[in-house]
Amino acid sequence: MTYPSLDTPSAIVDLDLLAANIHRLQAYLDTHGIANRPHIKTHKIPAIAQMQMDAGAVGITCQKIGEAEVMADAGLTDIFIPYNIIGGTKLTRLTALARRVTLSVTADSAVVVRGLAEAAYRAGLEIPVLVECDLGGKRCGVQSPAQAAELARIIARSPGLTFGGLMTYPNTDALDAFVRETRALLEPEHLPVPRVSGGGTRGMFEAHTHAELTEHRAGMYVFGDRHLMLAGATPLETVAFRVLTTVVSRPTSERGILDAGSKTLSSDLMGLEGYGYICEYPEAVIYGLSEEHAHVDFSACARKPEIGERVTVLPNHVCPVTNLLDEVVGVRGGKVEGVWQVAARGKVK
Repeated sequence: MTYPSLDTPSAIVDLDLLAANIHRLQAYLDTHGIANRPHIKTHKIPAIAQMQMDAGAVGITCQKIGEAEVMADAGLTDIFIPYNIIGGTKLTRLTALARRVTLSVTADSAVVVRGLAEAAYRAGLEIPVLVECDLGGKRCGVQSPAQAAELARIIARSPGLTFGGLMTYPNTDALDAFVRETRALLEPEHLPVPRVSGGGTRGMFEAHTHAELTEHRAGMYVFGDRHLMLAGATPLETVAFRVLTTVVSRPTSERGILDAGSKTLSSDLMGLEGYGYICEYPEAVIYGLSEEHAHVDFSACARKPEIGERVTVLPNHVCPVTNLLDEVVGVRGGKVEGVWQVAARGKVK
């Protein structure tokens, strides 16, 4: 579909596929007794977050306080921020947010816990804090069950805080043993592990293989993208998000230029060849991007596009694309149904 009423480049979301993606993951997690706490960093749109809640999610996940503030303003009431919150400005915003919604956060060091405790106690609040655990992702997180247990003890005895459980990303084969060992270390003190929160879209339908997992966080599943398609996590027929773009130049018989560059598609390669997948020309390669141009090699295509032709592109990585745009257009059955403002766009603080 070319949607002649839309100017290009435009981000379009198939509303039927979006709804199906939301309900598919929710049904799977419900079947296996795992709570769904979707990550809104992919779409950043309160209306989609509400769709996820209406489908059965227990709450939402936001990566930054700014995202959470936008969602709270829109009426979302149970928010998890799996991020080390550091600094007076952020802690003041965090406690203000905690007065408005049911809030939980993470920490991976005593330094972070100390700041959270001082702010929460001063504000007369009690904030659940989960210990972030590095199970192979090599991002944030404590490195061993012993470190996790020790930080849990520090949280539990800190005024203004409660120990909320364990959090990790992504889920790995080490998860169950890590949780069991941590729990065993805490049992003598009668300190339970009330929540084990894992995450990731690529492994979302393997969540049930982790016996200790009580909650799952996924974000990109609502839209899908090229890297998830090639990984088998979101097959092409389930990908709801595309960028509608126009062929604005054919400098040679083999090359073309689209009007969506790095300011629309982002420059993320995600380990792939090229900067996106052109649905109408699957053999084409977007071999380069400048700010407002996509440089395309059409040499492998039996038919090649004309200037003015519209095509749709699956970006390699959908999350930064949404964050680059002011709005996303909802479509159904070849017709435009509405426009969503990307309300949490740019909320990186």
